[in-house]
Amino acid sequence: MENFKLKYFLGANSCEGFCSFFDKCYIPDGEWRVYIIKGGPGTGKSSFMKYFAAKASDRGYKTVLCPCSSDPDSLDAVILPDRKIAVMDGTAPHTVDPAFPGACEKILDFGSFWDDEAFKNSEINIIETTLLNKALHKTASRYMQAAGQLMADSYKTALACTDRLKTVKFARGLCRKLIPESSGAGNEWVRFIQGITPLGVVSYAGTVSAEADKTVVIEDEYGSASGIIINYVCEYALRNGYDVITLKNPFLPSLITDHIIIPQLSLAFVTENEYMRFPEGIRRIHARRFVPSSQLHLSRERMKFNRKAVKQLLLSAAETLSRAKKTHDDLERHYIKAMDFDALTAFAVKFTDDVLG
Repeated sequence: MENFKLKYFLGANSCEGFCSFFDKCYIPDGEWRVYIIKGGPGTGKSSFMKYFAAKASDRGYKTVLCPCSSDPDSLDAVILPDRKIAVMDGTAPHTVDPAFPGACEKILDFGSFWDDEAFKNSEINIIETTLLNKALHKTASRYMQAAGQLMADSYKTALACTDRLKTVKFARGLCRKLIPESSGAGNEWVRFIQGITPLGVVSYAGTVSAEADKTVVIEDEYGSASGIIINYVCEYALRNGYDVITLKNPFLPSLITDHIIIPQLSLAFVTENEYMRFPEGIRRIHARRFVPSSQLHLSRERMKFNRKAVKQLLLSAAETLSRAKKTHDDLERHYIKAMDFDALTAFAVKFTDDVLG
């Protein structure tokens, strides 16, 4: 997966609970074809998608990988945007079911490749391990929810100190300078390029440089001014008929949008903070020009405390997710021994040839 430059998370272990944008990676317009894989852990879903992605890339198709936020070495989905094809894992926690079965989506049942007899004498262990895995994810979620309360407090404090009119005026000038006026209505694709994982916070900053030649970097520790600018840019681009890739904050996705990419213009606007760094862009903007330090200073000690506490809470969440991954690995072993991988491999070859043509 290291050779692929385009990587996004479609799901996030956020501070607001698990957040899924799987339903926003395609449009049921009669042209998209989506293949939803169902099957237990260890049934070859990720390996199947890696094979499909490699073959698609070899044939020259733009190939987007969507790693799993609970295990970044595994895949949750593969998207071929130019071919309007998506293959995804439709199992929990990002359960996906066909909205337009046959017309748009099709189920791939990997349960048909396992032998039910192989689960005999393992039933209790499978149930107990599954329940332990769910309990660990709930514990991690509680750590993240606590971190989210502190993050939201700092964000709202900074937002209250942000000069909104000045920020919007600046965003308007930036759009007029960098985004040519056009007509029509664009499509919005919502994703993440960061995730809280068993490895800590994993970021795919390289995806931005792979999608855009020009980048406007906004340095904003709390995301207040950058959020206003990026939301304005998003609305402006869509109103002028450009498709956009909106990248939500992985901690507080309902509150903050971190970045936006406009592929047609090879242009991106990104937020830089301690969890995400970018190389120099065509312009670097400091959020402090929109947030008077004299106002923010009154809350600086509380925000300093918040920042330290958040780091510890996210560390505890990542450690708990790491324990959850180990239980998931234990669970996979039961399914691996039940699988007919030769039959699955043959199916993968035929499926890939049929779909890619």
